[in-house]
Amino acid sequence: MSETSATSRPASPETRRRWRDDLRLAHTITDQVDRLTQARFDARDFTVETKPDLTPVTEADREAERAIRERLSRARGRDSVLGEEMPTTGSTGSTGSTARQWVVDPIDGTKNFVRGVPVWATLIALVEEGQVVVGLVSAPALGRRWWATTDGGAWTGRSLSSARRLQVSRVAELTDASLSYSSLSGWAGTGRLRGMLALIQSCWRSRAYGDFWSYMLLAEGAVDLAAEPELELYDMAALVPIVTEAGGTFTSLEGQAGPFGGSALASNTLLHPAATQYLGTLTD
Repeated sequence: MSETSATSRPASPETRRRWRDDLRLAHTITDQVDRLTQARFDARDFTVETKPDLTPVTEADREAERAIRERLSRARGRDSVLGEEMPTTGSTGSTGSTARQWVVDPIDGTKNFVRGVPVWATLIALVEEGQVVVGLVSAPALGRRWWATTDGGAWTGRSLSSARRLQVSRVAELTDASLSYSSLSGWAGTGRLRGMLALIQSCWRSRAYGDFWSYMLLAEGAVDLAAEPELELYDMAALVPIVTEAGGTFTSLEGQAGPFGGSALASNTLLHPAATQYLGTLTD
């Protein structure tokens, strides 16, 4: 178990069963959403708008989030929902009367989606008492899905009944490591471009696989490090249990465990201290 989850108390059998039920619900919801988003992607049948933060959003993003929220309101009506495209829950029927919150990114990788690049995914997570306990990432255009529950391992496959367990790599030196990121443009704005470039030069290989895929490749052991300087909770929440249950570590650049620090540094755990030396402080 990684250091991001090692400090939490082991869950009871009843709690684990509840999380497994939540995971099955997330799979069922994602089956429906995958059909919607894949059909839109294949047909190129959507309009693109620019949000106030200058990032794109499509009708497919909003339709997917609406479908997720509607299903959650029926199946988990007392839970709150945080999503990228519809930040408030009042219009969806979610009362938010419990300490459980579903965190949703209907299409992570919208820029890829609108350009016909198949690297995009729906992200669904469940946060309970400040810990992400369920995470699911589904990339229908890649034909891939990944998921995890706390203390239940990380998995990939077509379904719950047909899956293989994930395990991070055992690479212990940066000179042997493969690093993935989304782009370099955000690093300068956060005062860490020199540190990131130095880390890239220290690694054996670097590639910009980007978005969710960097972290799923990390959980599979194909990549050893992944980092991004600015992210929202809905960008990261679903990724965290998949990385950590595969044996990895997921923190902010400053070292805060989990998805709550506004940035991401994920590793196979062995490389985390070395990577933090490059990215943990301002360098520009």
